Amino acid sequence: MATIKKAVKESLVGSEHPLLLTEEAKKTFDKHASRTASDGEKYMTREDFVGAIAPLDQNYHKIKREQYSILFEIADRRKEGLVNLQDWATFENLLAKPDVEYEIAFRLFDVEGKGSVKYDEFVKIYQANRDPSSIPFDWNCQWASLYLGGKGRRHDLTYLQFSQMLRGLQGERIRQAFHYFDKKASGHIEPEEFQRIILETAGHKLSDHLLENLHTLCNISVGSKINYANVRAFQNVMREMDMVDLIVRNATAKSPDRMITRTDFLNEATRITRFNLFTPMEADILFHFAGLDNPAGRLSLEDFNRVLDPSWQAPKPVVGAGVFPVVTHKRGFFGQALDAAQNFALGSIAGAFGATIVYPIDLVKTRMQNQRSKVVGELMYKNSIDCAKKVIRHEGFRGLYSGLGPQLIGVAPEKAIKLTINDLVRAKAKDKNGKITLPWELVAGGSAGACQVFFTNPLEIVKIRLQVQGEVAKNVEGIPRRSALWIVKNLGLIGLYKGASACLLRDIPFSAIYFPTYNHLKSDFFGESPTKKLGILQLLAAGAIAGMPAAYLTTPCDVIKTRLQVEARQGQTNYRGLIHCAKTVWREEGFKAFYKGGPARILRSSPQFGATLAAYELLQTIFPVGGEVAESKGTVPMVGVTEEKAPMPYLRSRNALKIIMDLDQNFGRLKIPQGFGLST
Repeated sequence: MATIKKAVKESLVGSEHPLLLTEEAKKTFDKHASRTASDGEKYMTREDFVGAIAPLDQNYHKIKREQYSILFEIADRRKEGLVNLQDWATFENLLAKPDVEYEIAFRLFDVEGKGSVKYDEFVKIYQANRDPSSIPFDWNCQWASLYLGGKGRRHDLTYLQFSQMLRGLQGERIRQAFHYFDKKASGHIEPEEFQRIILETAGHKLSDHLLENLHTLCNISVGSKINYANVRAFQNVMREMDMVDLIVRNATAKSPDRMITRTDFLNEATRITRFNLFTPMEADILFHFAGLDNPAGRLSLEDFNRVLDPSWQAPKPVVGAGVFPVVTHKRGFFGQALDAAQNFALGSIAGAFGATIVYPIDLVKTRMQNQRSKVVGELMYKNSIDCAKKVIRHEGFRGLYSGLGPQLIGVAPEKAIKLTINDLVRAKAKDKNGKITLPWELVAGGSAGACQVFFTNPLEIVKIRLQVQGEVAKNVEGIPRRSALWIVKNLGLIGLYKGASACLLRDIPFSAIYFPTYNHLKSDFFGESPTKKLGILQLLAAGAIAGMPAAYLTTPCDVIKTRLQVEARQGQTNYRGLIHCAKTVWREEGFKAFYKGGPARILRSSPQFGATLAAYELLQTIFPVGGEVAESKGTVPMVGVTEEKAPMPYLRSRNALKIIMDLDQNFGRLKIPQGFGLST
């Protein structure tokens, strides 16, 4: 009966029940409460409260941990400087609301707790928290009057009105700050002034990379100053960071090399956005800051991450700072054999691709090197261009590809061995930090060059004889064209290795110069790193540039090798060996003869190795080699802005502080006098 009466009474006059407190919330309170009253009730101090909502293991790079203490004023409903279990339950319940970030800010300024913010109280709290040296803000401006009413007609703000005012506050602060520095009304300010504006108004929301390079915004247009259009465009990009992240993720996912241009970004923005399009200036600003260390114009998600992620800091190889150690498990024998076979196949494909592209240049180079001087009575070609023209004229376009078959057959194992041996020695020579010294780089490259000679020499001698027989057939009647098989049978096994010493003399220094130069160009010039992968154009450029000194400096060895491997004609000196060949060329043709075909060799070797290595690395990306199976002991950080894994109370509190700090970054750092709604 009593239960029925109680139910009827509650239905007529209502009832009040204590807030339900989750077991987890109660544990948190008991863990951090340090004060106990005489009646046994526990309380949290300000320090206890900060410990409960701001765990020590979170990131306080942007918003300092002590600033969370300002939220104590919302939890301390009785303004006694202590929070009991019910107060904590109320605050926890508040944090569960979907719009808590704005409601916390509202309650901070709703001094009387009546559901409205008074103009005078709001300005007092604001003035008590702001840094006196900050850029001034006029609360009597026309913008503020639209929300608060003009002088003599001030009105209180409801929660919805207050939150909407805060939404537009940052833009007005930036506008007033621009006017503050633009005293001559020229529409321009200095880069340092722009940097100060953004640091004071949005420093708590932007990454260090962005903040440290704000002054470079003047470089996106002509002149050394920053105009208001630049400032407004920058602000628009800031407001749309989440949308930018979505567009960049979609665009990079669709790109074969996971890199995008400004055009790719704008095209993807058109597909995703409906009403809020990005202007050309906004796209320029985004790509300017994301591409400061990568001027090529094609940017990866890693590049954009430095702009999009406010917690971004320069990577540090320190375990425990968000990067967890990775344990690798070696694959079994068959797995390693499969990896080796795959590496060999990829190197073969890449080598054949590179050789085919530059083969005509290789043929011209060979004929130029084999040409004896006037002393011997021969001078068929004036230069490389003349040689190419005469080959096409007398042998047709196909003549430029004489001997390509053996080249493709031999270049596959040759390039595969060279690339594999270099990678293998480098991997073994690296220290525990993954670094390799220059001497070991030279050894790795030289070892690769030495190992390839086993395949290179037979290939070279057959190819060279096929390349020069066209000019012999043209000048000497009755000389038949020989096939590659005939040449192999005629030379025999020992003959196929004629000139091997010269081949070693050429290939060892070539690879010792080439591979270290290539790797240093990638890392030191193009900025390759564990978080930045290079594009095809950058790989091609690095390979081509590295090939130039390697090719030219080893040209004398290549000339000697060519002379030794070409069959001597009637009346020509028959070289007996490497030293005899070098002395004879010096005596009969002079020092310049050792650099015959040098330009053609650069034109051949440079793009060939560039194309080969670029193709090899691209193929490794498309068809990754297994190698080792990695097992992370923790979460290896994803590239780009990722979902937060921190406790929800901390995330909600942090986001509320971001809104409050839009007013001034010093909120929570200064103690506010009694009477302004916040206890000391």
